[in-house]
Amino acid sequence: MNLDDYNFDLPEDLIAFQPPKIRGASKLLVVGDRLQDKNFNQLEESLLPGDLIVVNNTKVLKARLIGFKETGAKVEILIERIMDSYNASVQTKSNSKLKEGDIIYLDEKTIQLKLKKKKDYLCLFEFSEPVRSVLDNFGEVPLPPYIKRPVTVVDEERYQTVYANPSKLNSVAAPTAGLHFDYLHLDLLKSKGIQFTEITLNIGLGTFKPIKVDRVEDHVMHQERISVDLSAAETIMKAKNEGRRVIAIGTTVLRCLESIARDYSGLEPYEGETDLFIYPGYRFKIVDALLTNFHLPKSSLFLLVSAFGGSERIMSAYLHAIRNEYRFFSYGDSMFIPNSK
Repeated sequence: MNLDDYNFDLPEDLIAFQPPKIRGASKLLVVGDRLQDKNFNQLEESLLPGDLIVVNNTKVLKARLIGFKETGAKVEILIERIMDSYNASVQTKSNSKLKEGDIIYLDEKTIQLKLKKKKDYLCLFEFSEPVRSVLDNFGEVPLPPYIKRPVTVVDEERYQTVYANPSKLNSVAAPTAGLHFDYLHLDLLKSKGIQFTEITLNIGLGTFKPIKVDRVEDHVMHQERISVDLSAAETIMKAKNEGRRVIAIGTTVLRCLESIARDYSGLEPYEGETDLFIYPGYRFKIVDALLTNFHLPKSSLFLLVSAFGGSERIMSAYLHAIRNEYRFFSYGDSMFIPNSK
């Protein structure tokens, strides 16, 4: 399977560098037997009473830090994962090469970060103060790398879902399909007989990692932490057994559920890691419909969506979205896709 088959030309002016002024004031492309252009507040028209919506309740850390070396060289630090109270795996960006043993300073040198180990594109840093405390006091929202502008107060609210659980503060990117929902919309769907349950997938920096191999099957996915508790597992399996649809809000929910359902015997509570790479040819076991944003060409997320909706149908939908000036990526518009099986 050649990666070039999943490429398309995207005009830069269709990339959403800012969120819509009002949460949920975005377009919705419904990908069914035919393409339907709608607004996101019309999502209920594609749902049925008894449908089960599954959301990712992870919360985004203020994962970006700006520090400096003893020489004065600026260092940008992006948390990939908090390992324990004083250690974190991070990505760094600096004009000055970093080596093991280097000290990075924050806040007039009162906070120190020591580079303990380098491996591939990640570094392990030891913090002089608890990592979470440092992020609370000095961190900023880790906007996606293609948004090259300063973070604003608006981002602190809008690059977070309204249902993010403060006890699940572990992600370095938002589950962006969920950014469209506000409380009123959620209440409306519940009043229409739509059910909800929550899972957790802690999104890592690998979500932005490009595929660097020509042969799709050779790509290796990053690992991410997932959790499905007993209540969620039972709720999902009850819906499946009763013939009701399970609808994933975002690719993170889909990957989480499909990772646990490695066979067709059902879904059980689970907590651990997933490196599941979904690309065309994958047979879906749990998820019946997907709400997602528009993704980068030749990305693992575009391959996942192509697997779910069918490669030709999804490419046709993307070209339609480009012609009709839908907004792309994290702050962009959305699409609703029933499984193509």
